Amino acid sequence: MFTGIIEELGTISSINRTAASAVLTISASLVLEDVQLGDSIAVNGVCLTVTSFTATSFTADVMHETLNRSSLGALRAGSKVNLERAMSAAGRFGGHIVSGHIDGTGKVTDIRKDDNAVWYTISASPDILRYIVEKGSIAIDGISLTVAYVDNRCFKVSIIPHTSANTTLALRKTGDTVNLENDCIGKYVEKLLQPYQKTGGITKEFLLQNGF
Repeated sequence: MFTGIIEELGTISSINRTAASAVLTISASLVLEDVQLGDSIAVNGVCLTVTSFTATSFTADVMHETLNRSSLGALRAGSKVNLERAMSAAGRFGGHIVSGHIDGTGKVTDIRKDDNAVWYTISASPDILRYIVEKGSIAIDGISLTVAYVDNRCFKVSIIPHTSANTTLALRKTGDTVNLENDCIGKYVEKLLQPYQKTGGITKEFLLQNGF
């Protein structure tokens, strides 16, 4: 599990591609301080497993499914990526619950300066937008952010200078694709309510029978 608080920017050193998968080599420093084989590191919001490492880099396999459902396939040598180690049990929960299993991608449709902040407008598909709520949480390329606006076509976030300086968002341009992970709580609630929707939904009688 991750929190969406980016620890550092890494750099793609090389990409070894096959017909349907890839091996990424990523230069980093902070996330390597206590790294072990098999550790999880979120790369632009995608949970990847460390398969080898040196003092200055680590490698991770990216399977076909991940390439199809994320923006990792567009990375090139020299690309900057957001990095976060899996959350420590003794760590602070500064962001929100982020699994590293993205729901899909969105597209940056507008970037607008607003004094010391920057507004990003992201278009996304209806199956992603349905779980996004105003003032709720969203992970964009692994960054925990607060939704400031949402409609049936897009949502907006406002970025403070610290986020711009310490993540890849400052490098994004209109038309770029970003990885999106919805807050998992809404998805679990919807799944758990599905049996009751088949029997008439949540009613006053159901709530009374269950102690509400």
